[in-house]
Amino acid sequence: MELMQYICGTPKLSLRSRTQTDEDDLVKTIKYAKEQNKKVYVTINIFAWDDMYEEIKKQAKKLDELKVDGIIISDGGVVEAVKEVAPNTEIHISTQANTVSYHTCQFWHKNGAKRIVLGRELNKNQIAEIMKHKPKDLEIEMFGHGALCFGYSGRCFLSEFLANRSGNLGDCAQSCRWAYNLYAEDRNHLGELMPLETDEKGTYIFSSKDLCLIQELPEIIQMGVDSLKIEGRLKTEYYVASVINSYRNAIDKVYEDIDSYDATEYLKEIKKTKTRGLTTFYFKDRNNQDFQDYSGRQYNSTYEFGGKVIGEIEGKVLIEIRNKLTVGDTLELLIPGQIKPIEFKIENLWNDETNEEIQTVNPGKAEQKVLLKIPCTVKEGWILRRKK
Repeated sequence: MELMQYICGTPKLSLRSRTQTDEDDLVKTIKYAKEQNKKVYVTINIFAWDDMYEEIKKQAKKLDELKVDGIIISDGGVVEAVKEVAPNTEIHISTQANTVSYHTCQFWHKNGAKRIVLGRELNKNQIAEIMKHKPKDLEIEMFGHGALCFGYSGRCFLSEFLANRSGNLGDCAQSCRWAYNLYAEDRNHLGELMPLETDEKGTYIFSSKDLCLIQELPEIIQMGVDSLKIEGRLKTEYYVASVINSYRNAIDKVYEDIDSYDATEYLKEIKKTKTRGLTTFYFKDRNNQDFQDYSGRQYNSTYEFGGKVIGEIEGKVLIEIRNKLTVGDTLELLIPGQIKPIEFKIENLWNDETNEEIQTVNPGKAEQKVLLKIPCTVKEGWILRRKK
């Protein structure tokens, strides 16, 4: 099973309008990922107005030249445009297209789709039925972890209605995550609003928990799903590294010995990230009601992003910090391909410019760095987690 390698997109044509990625950044990112032998999928998954098609064709043609592994699309018109100008690039159908039946899979396959990302609302029996009846050469991808949307597979108009920012054009204000005050109105006294009791923060009546199917991996793999998608849009490197490393190790374990698979240690690692409550959503039961998080909280008061390995200088490791680090702090080094992190205490810190020994360092400026010693070999890009 493929664990989705890397998905990117520009603000205007993907559902990532709050990112700072421009065309040059996108090209550099694609080239870098290819140098690392990683697959790259680029989203053009907005529901496009007519005046956007010139830019869509221009970007699709460029992506074809860069040999990306696939373009992820929601809109049938965009599919036709991409087929015209990017004939060598695979077309993948986004979850935004709400594909929830093998009949719809057959339609998209006839129209050039190589892969379909299923709607998140399906249960395991429905997914199994799709796998049974889909065209043999059509690949199926499903969401395994990450934020759920109040709208149908993300196809929501709440943000547009309340904030004039369309989630279908990548500018979601996440109105479903807002706190709301509720009122009751007596029909005999219209206009007199009586507040309903909530706490001091209001109530988060629309906010959902995060999807987590790590315990269900054996069933998913046995169904023959080709790819598992981890939702990480606008998340930190720390979140993405922690969650993906957990799933990669878990998937490998299932393939190694499915009968002895135990999700406990993988779930423990996931819970060290900043996350909402976790839910299996509809995967096991379409009648499941345990997927709303009315508190609006994000959990994990024990760990935070400590920093990222930048390099080594004379036996010391150069760290780009993300939170305050102090001598005596406990850190965990996340190692790709290994589920158990390396835990150690900070015994010394050195200023990265003067090599002077210091007691603490704060993220007071962009790309603040510090030197420390780590009791194992490290590689650039590895993540450090700080225990609070």
